Amino acid sequence: MTISSAPLTSVFHGELIEPGHADYDRYREIWNGSIDRRPTAICRCRDAMDVAAAITHARSAGLDLAVRGGGHSFPGHSVCDDGVVADLSPMRGITLNLDRGTARVQAGVLLGELDGATQQHGLAVPAGIVSHTGIAGLTLGGGMGWLVRKYGLSIDNLLGVDLVTATGELIRADERETPDLFWGVRGGGGNFGVVTEFEFRLRRVGPQVVSCPVFWPIDDAERVLRFYRDWIADAPDDLMTIVSLRKAPASALLPEELHGRPVVAILCLWAGDVEDGFRAVAPLRSFGQPAADGCAVRAFVEHQAMLDPSFSHGWWYYVRACDVAALTDEVIDVSVEYARRIESPLSALTLWGLGGAMARVDEDATAFYGRAAAHAFNISGITATRAGFEREQQWARDFWSALEPHRTSVYVNYLSDDGASRLGEAYGAAKLARLRSLKTAYDPDNVFHLNQNIPPLDG
Repeated sequence: MTISSAPLTSVFHGELIEPGHADYDRYREIWNGSIDRRPTAICRCRDAMDVAAAITHARSAGLDLAVRGGGHSFPGHSVCDDGVVADLSPMRGITLNLDRGTARVQAGVLLGELDGATQQHGLAVPAGIVSHTGIAGLTLGGGMGWLVRKYGLSIDNLLGVDLVTATGELIRADERETPDLFWGVRGGGGNFGVVTEFEFRLRRVGPQVVSCPVFWPIDDAERVLRFYRDWIADAPDDLMTIVSLRKAPASALLPEELHGRPVVAILCLWAGDVEDGFRAVAPLRSFGQPAADGCAVRAFVEHQAMLDPSFSHGWWYYVRACDVAALTDEVIDVSVEYARRIESPLSALTLWGLGGAMARVDEDATAFYGRAAAHAFNISGITATRAGFEREQQWARDFWSALEPHRTSVYVNYLSDDGASRLGEAYGAAKLARLRSLKTAYDPDNVFHLNQNIPPLDG
């Protein structure tokens, strides 16, 4: 049976893309250029009924099913070889209810599109740090972003989802209708069904924020990170920080003589009053002798897109990740040592400063695990093409291995091809057991296995 056979076309009303179609290569490509897979068909879905048709067809034909929202999965789960892709990217609807303070967001929406709609009203959904990320995959894994300390994870602002099950049934998951399933989709990824629409609580942000990237030469990195550790110890929730260790990009924010040289950067967002923000970041800006200071009042949407050039479509990405309980001297020393070893101009350590609102949500409230973590490591080996990629992969693995004595949990959205062996770190034993029971109830045949897969109890 082919994807274009009568049983599917009689119920599927989206666009069907098969090998040989003029747009086949365009639609099978995803953000991570190291992934090159050739599905049997790509079902570009227009609505939940199309999603149900794609699921039913894949099951009846005995084919793997991949689900694509924004296509940002590090290990490339949003495309497969010789299977069916349910491509949700045509589903881009955003409906704001300003009276209720909510947003209904379809699963193909990108963060920049959502920000563009909400910031017209000085509102935002807490989500992500790269504007071309898809809202769906980001949220289902938890959803860390620039507002995580002020308003929590994306899932902490999620009121409910519309979902298509493995049997093609359309259901609602929220605290009232199916609280067990709603618990699971808040951090459990796409293991229980295909979410076609999200309902979020809107939060007051911007439209102007204090956006503050400050850079120092790598020789100052140990001193800067020890200062940073103490500076954020009692930081207010309005302040979110991300540390970056990498070679300086060719950015207009940086002097030309710094381009390509190893640096430590601390990127800040202050989401409260602007004057308070400049006072809060003043100690950072005056520490040592910064090589560049890009602090300014920016539109929130501009700040949200600031890191987009560092994570361009089509580059080759490999990631290793972990959380740590504290930025100890040993963790700092390891981080700087491996930053000095970076060869690619694109590879980077992205180190999140966590806490705040995210940490105050009860650990058992959602499937997400690791709310007590102080910092999250994303160690990204990146090249523009295949050239040098194996070297950067090995750098990321070695860096991650050197952190082994300090690792606690791990953010599931940052898992790569190591996910199956690290589910215990991603969820903890008790949550993983509960998630497996939920998987058995909603997807006993593991139809949704192209993800960071939670197997059913007999799997």
